[in-house]
Amino acid sequence: QPYLVESGGGLVQPGGALRLSCVPRHFTLTNFAISWFRQAPGKEREGVACISSSGLAALYEDSVKGRFTISRDDAEDTVTLQMNMLEPEDSAVYYCAANTYQSQHFCGYYGMTYWGRGTPVTVSS
Repeated sequence: QPYLVESGGGLVQPGGALRLSCVPRHFTLTNFAISWFRQAPGKEREGVACISSSGLAALYEDSVKGRFTISRDDAEDTVTLQMNMLEPEDSAVYYCAANTYQSQHFCGYYGMTYWGRGTPVTVSS
């Protein structure tokens, strides 16, 4: 069964940075848009950033714009979420998910086909 594996989470002080990675198992990321979600305790899961299968389009949730950057390397079959200037409010379990859309220049946060199990991020002093 295909799935995704996230890595790179951990404990970081406010203002610090982390780099999350997402890699596939039993499939390749080619032709898949990839989205990052997060879920904090007691809160609903929310979409954070996504990137189209072409790599030419990306979306960011308002609170992370200018701080987070999503990128993909299809040669390495990896999607990365660079998180800078982290805030305590960014603490959550971060998940990546994959889906195919009609347009290779589209990404979103619905109808995800494959998921990872998440990597925890804690921002605290």
